[in-house]
Amino acid sequence: MTIAARFCGPASSSNGGYFAGLVATLASRTLAVRLLKPPPLDTELAVRELADGALQVVQGEEPIGEAHPALLELDVPPAPDYLQAVEASRRYAGFRYHRFPSCFVCGVRRVRGDGLRIFAGPMPERGVVAAPWVPDASLDLGDGKVRAEFMSAALDCPGYYAVAADDRMMLLAELTAHVHRRVHIGEACTVVAWAIGSSGRKHEAGTAIFDGEGELCGKARALWIEPRAPPASA
Repeated sequence: MTIAARFCGPASSSNGGYFAGLVATLASRTLAVRLLKPPPLDTELAVRELADGALQVVQGEEPIGEAHPALLELDVPPAPDYLQAVEASRRYAGFRYHRFPSCFVCGVRRVRGDGLRIFAGPMPERGVVAAPWVPDASLDLGDGKVRAEFMSAALDCPGYYAVAADDRMMLLAELTAHVHRRVHIGEACTVVAWAIGSSGRKHEAGTAIFDGEGELCGKARALWIEPRAPPASA
């Protein structure tokens, strides 16, 4: 398994949702994918099968990620109207400041047809962030529909903006995603995310993708973690 540089999150490592989606395509069931190290780009990674349907991704002998069969239970809020999502995206925090502007999913420096450009902005009256998304032809599996790993990627970054309204530094630690139906290329979709709960440095978010008819097509539960602060110098 090799992750092309196009699919970066931070400039030197994979977008977490894309990595999780790529791993999940290797199984026939829903997986909770945990990131142990930043997945490197343009580097051959090996996948090992473990007991009970679990998988481990390694670079040499160094574990990069692991996945375990999971049951995804998630209460998904109703889909906002597509035009409401368009309006919400105008308030995207990443337009003011972005830690990873080249991110494949939410980076403001990525052009159409290269990045997903999912810019989730707040809808305070609903308690969610929302964004429009029209998948381009480069995401096509060959059947006119979006590849599952790109659906997983789309379910990643909006969750950050649901739990980090103050733009604090967080990294994706685990993603459990389930794709009900792969959306069509060129379809006017809506992506929403909402906070589930927080405990110390750990924050949970839910995300969902709806098609042009407002039908749920994919959902995910994510764990985001704030890095530990460096020790104060003497």
